[in-house]
Amino acid sequence: MLAIRSELARDSGSSERVRLARELRDVSKQWSSALAPMDRVRLARNPARPQTLDYVGLLIRDFIEIHGDRRFADDPAIVAGLGYFGTRPVAIVGHQRGHSTSERLRRNFGKPHPEGYRKAARLYLLAHRFGLPLITFVDTQGAEPGVGAEERGQAEAIAANLELMARLETPVITCIIGEGGSGGALALAVANVVLIQENACYSVITPEGCAAILFRSAGPEKVDDVARVLRLSAADLKALGVVDEIVTEPAGGAHMDPQAAARELGAVLRRSLARMDRMTPQALRRSREAKFAAMGSPYLLDDCLENRRLPG
Repeated sequence: MLAIRSELARDSGSSERVRLARELRDVSKQWSSALAPMDRVRLARNPARPQTLDYVGLLIRDFIEIHGDRRFADDPAIVAGLGYFGTRPVAIVGHQRGHSTSERLRRNFGKPHPEGYRKAARLYLLAHRFGLPLITFVDTQGAEPGVGAEERGQAEAIAANLELMARLETPVITCIIGEGGSGGALALAVANVVLIQENACYSVITPEGCAAILFRSAGPEKVDDVARVLRLSAADLKALGVVDEIVTEPAGGAHMDPQAAARELGAVLRRSLARMDRMTPQALRRSREAKFAAMGSPYLLDDCLENRRLPG
């Protein structure tokens, strides 16, 4: 009799857990769909959110990091190196903001200097010469805007990376894992496949910066309006054709379960690489060129202006 009661209790407990898990998924979906664009930006900026080195630790085996641009210095805001994704050797480049205050200061909050982009270019060339897939992780508000960076050729370094990535004859996949801002992000994002996590964002400028320029105010109301008009959320970017696929995150965001977020991202990466394995090096380059040439078509721009006009 006791055994029967114990079995019934286990069955009842199991059914209850299944029901609660289902309810949690439903509530999480409703919560996620109700988030405003600026809410997504705040999630993308969460300091506990997994960054490049976190995903490298979870997805890449035998990672060897390289340092320096062979011209000036090493930039900790950019992580670059080689490793194995499964059994396949790959080249990795990504922004690293840092988690602790000291690390964030050391890595300049993920805002690269010119030497960071030139370090990235070293990896781009290695990937091209040895036919290695290139995987990049984007997570920056933008490039370092200081006088020293400008003196050392910030604009030229970014432009050189854009040109170099455009002509690579190897598979290139970009993962937008946090906040992708301006040319500082695009210098790592000229890819055959651009993935974006569900709560990441990607824009030419931060909402605060845009509001300050347009309205001379970075107040909450103006920032929220600008974030909506910029169409920087994953769903808007997918609709515009700027990104190719949205990678789902655990309930509450990637920082709630980094291992689950990495598993989901890894599955999409494997699928994307498998599709590009059937393409020749020349076809990879041509498809990348065609992809970016098609962005910003008059129809899409008209739709943006018509439906997302700024108030006032």
